Amino acid sequence: MDGKLVYSEEVQEDQNFSIASSESLLYDHWELIAALTSGVLILIGWLLSAQSLTSASVVLFASAYLIGGFAKAKEGITETIEERKLNVELLMVLAAIGSAIIGYWLEGALLIFIFSMSGALETYTLNKSKKTITSLLNLKPSTALRIDGEQLVEVKADLLSVDDRILVRPGEQIPADGLIEKGNTTVDQSTITGESMPVQKGEGDTIYTGTVNESGTVTVRVTHASNETMYQRIVDLVQTAQNERSESQQFIERFEGIYVNIVLMFVGVMLFLPHYLIGWSWTETFYRAMILLVVASPCAVMASIAPAVLSTLSNGARKGVLLKGGNHLSQLAKVDAIAFDKTGTLTFGRAEVTDLRVREDLEDNEILQAVASIESYSSHPLAEAFVHAAKERSVSISAPDSMESITGNGVRGIYKSKHWIVGKASFVGSGYESFYPDETAQFMEEGKTLVYARDEQGIAAVFAIKDRIREDSKHVISKLKDLGITTIMLTGDSEATGQALAKEAGIDNVITECLPEDKVEQIKRLKDKFGLVGMVGDGINDAPALAIADIGIAMGRGTDVALETADVVLMNDQLSNLPEVVRISKKMTKIIKQNLIFSVIVILSLIASNFVQMIDLPLGVIGHEGSTILVILNSLRLLKT
Repeated sequence: MDGKLVYSEEVQEDQNFSIASSESLLYDHWELIAALTSGVLILIGWLLSAQSLTSASVVLFASAYLIGGFAKAKEGITETIEERKLNVELLMVLAAIGSAIIGYWLEGALLIFIFSMSGALETYTLNKSKKTITSLLNLKPSTALRIDGEQLVEVKADLLSVDDRILVRPGEQIPADGLIEKGNTTVDQSTITGESMPVQKGEGDTIYTGTVNESGTVTVRVTHASNETMYQRIVDLVQTAQNERSESQQFIERFEGIYVNIVLMFVGVMLFLPHYLIGWSWTETFYRAMILLVVASPCAVMASIAPAVLSTLSNGARKGVLLKGGNHLSQLAKVDAIAFDKTGTLTFGRAEVTDLRVREDLEDNEILQAVASIESYSSHPLAEAFVHAAKERSVSISAPDSMESITGNGVRGIYKSKHWIVGKASFVGSGYESFYPDETAQFMEEGKTLVYARDEQGIAAVFAIKDRIREDSKHVISKLKDLGITTIMLTGDSEATGQALAKEAGIDNVITECLPEDKVEQIKRLKDKFGLVGMVGDGINDAPALAIADIGIAMGRGTDVALETADVVLMNDQLSNLPEVVRISKKMTKIIKQNLIFSVIVILSLIASNFVQMIDLPLGVIGHEGSTILVILNSLRLLKT
């Protein structure tokens, strides 16, 4: 296109607008900056108090309270008002205020500092998760070159409409989902599918927002509005995953309100009872009550789950696995069996000629040329296998003189004035029984489909055709077995074909002659038999089974329906990531248990030590808030596992 390039008003406005990255950085890390600032103030205040400058040190400690505690105090008060229940943040604020009342300004300030640092660390975990997940997708381009008559108009990509025509040049990111109308190119789709190798694209092929046009200039017709693109659907799924709470996290959050009320009740009792029962002074009684308020707060328990879940979501995303929430991670960790759709999941989803045997007076390529030429005019699913085999061997294909398709049997045709019949054994006629009988029997045992070709002299050739198993299928099945998971294959193939493929892949069980509408019923039966069942599929006919399974897993290059129905999406279309994400989900469960056990032991130990007067407030602060930081750091290990 040689038309003049002009700019729309919206693009001209955008070109005069920029965001200050320093302001954005400050906003993203303000909680950490506030916590560190309070720490500096505490250090200076402590140095001043050591020089007996008490008033000045109190001013600095009070400033540390305000700066470091603002975020948590605001969060606690806001949640208490909105949800009408007390929370951990409010407990910490009360404990810090109580410490100041009895003259322990340094201890109260330390409590605020460590609590704010643990909060900043948890926020860091959330931000890290968001950044890691969204790094799978390059930022989609903000502008596009729309073709308006003979002009190229640069417009905002979000303003493109369905059926708009756009020009995408080499090296540019593709600004919209669409179909190529003109031109050929290679496209780097790694941001969407995770494929490392560029994909050849030509007229009629689909391209996606955010992918990169590497070689040729193409004209594209937009097929989806900006809010309906594959890119946007993935972003929406990521946001849903980050906002969803796992069952254990929901339980802990429900438990928080009850626990906080119990702690406050015991603190209220401890403010008076020890003075009368044990004879503690009022100062000691109040002091011990404040320590109880600090050490009994369930900060570490509350921080045991969310950072672990977010870290695991981030890790999975980096490996090319999109998980739609923490609940699904928990399900994956407990799954007992996984059912696999065969076509397009365990196999490549396309029939291929694996073996060819011809009559002694004929050549392989001669037969392949004739059969592929005739089959090239057929719409039968197996026809493409012959055409593909011819192309692989550089055998030329030309139009047959005539072709007739016989539904359910095969084809008849004339090629270069020679009559041919191609199809199943009973269709081509007698003589196939004695044509390479030992080898054809072996092909059938291997689950291959036999297609015979007959010319005017009799049976001329037999083709063995099979939907080949993916290279990584065997490895995946083996790894899942090592994790204690039973594997099942669902296929519409015959018993012999299904069993042969299951044996090749190492699958435990196979359900053959399974129609698409049967898959839901089969998943229900598997759930009754095994317990928690996952389902892996890629097509529209898999969507109901994905929905009814305890955990639905879709191949990334599958249909939109499968993508939206599934709980887990293998974005790079590699099954090898499935056992890996099961492994890290199991590790997440283990780390959450470690965090919970550790945090509960610490809380109980500190409470008991306080009652026997073995710890003072500084040690209580360090023990309690230190345990919170430790469980968060333990969770962060899941980012790299």
